[in-house]
Amino acid sequence: MEVTQVLHMNGGTGETSYANNSLVQQKAICLTRVMREEAISSLYRSILPKRLAIADLGCSSGPNALFVISEAIKLVEKLCRELKHESPQYQIFMNDLPGNDFNNIFKSLHSFKEKLRSEIAGEHMGPCFFTGVPGSFYGRIFPDKSLHFVHSSYSLQWLSKVPEGLENNKGNIYMASNSPSNVPKAYYEQYKKDFSLFLKCRAEELVEGGRMVLTILGRRSHDPSSKECCYIWQLLTMALKHMVSKGRIKEEEMDSFNIPQYTPSPSEVEIEVEKEGSFSVTSLEISVLPWNAFDSEYGNLSESLRNGGYNVTKCMRAVAEPLLISHFGEAIIEELFALYQQILTETMSKEKTQFVNVTISLIRKPDY
Repeated sequence: MEVTQVLHMNGGTGETSYANNSLVQQKAICLTRVMREEAISSLYRSILPKRLAIADLGCSSGPNALFVISEAIKLVEKLCRELKHESPQYQIFMNDLPGNDFNNIFKSLHSFKEKLRSEIAGEHMGPCFFTGVPGSFYGRIFPDKSLHFVHSSYSLQWLSKVPEGLENNKGNIYMASNSPSNVPKAYYEQYKKDFSLFLKCRAEELVEGGRMVLTILGRRSHDPSSKECCYIWQLLTMALKHMVSKGRIKEEEMDSFNIPQYTPSPSEVEIEVEKEGSFSVTSLEISVLPWNAFDSEYGNLSESLRNGGYNVTKCMRAVAEPLLISHFGEAIIEELFALYQQILTETMSKEKTQFVNVTISLIRKPDY
């Protein structure tokens, strides 16, 4: 599997699109608002740039793509009024892998700018210049010292490639409690390579004193194959196994499929930051969200349980469908996700299910 070619969220605005099934990701972004505001406010007050360059890495498409950008610009405009400064020019970079639905973002830019100006009564709001930047963030994608603020949410858990040496992880599509010991080790080694390279590249692209706020799907446990981070994929494994038993998928097809993802613990994130050496950690937080992003919006528990499996299936389909199609083909997708929904509904009626998020705020150290 060539991850950079096949990994992307479902495009468009249809029923299975990421644009319409990314409420969990939006709630994760909302949880980290205070950390972002501190980083942007501190950055602006210390540098006072005439051109403010902001990059959202792994931006995907849909309403979340411009959510953080909108918040950042409104905050800076407020600071400009308080400090009686002229607004900067905003240079906005939207980055994701080439398969991302960038057109969805571009089509929404006019209405986005109009809404933003009306919300901040911004006759004198600084001009905004948007650029789409297709490419892997596990490499250089911007010139030296060209960025002031980098944001990424729910993207850095994805690896640049499927780890090598997983041939003996039969019967699984991800790490599991019954995976051989080399499997979590292989995943961790790939994560370390990728995240270290990510930090090195961003260190070259950020100005001194530049800031990053990164939210990564993670875990609290020291065990990388623990239930809190792997369970949602284990339930998809159950659906795939059922299709193998029915002859709809070949066993060797399933055995050769592995999810290119690693959900780090807070200490694993901090260790790589310290080893790379270009950034100081200003804050680190752990947060949790229910698998079913609509939990708090239901009037009663039975309604939440009844719809939970459906909602989580749509969320996971928006994320995982392109990967699954690239390996198994399109013919099995409807049947697979119908099975997955049944399994999720039954599981969620018995257990409390949560995503764990690790959010870290970093500042670029001076070059000595």
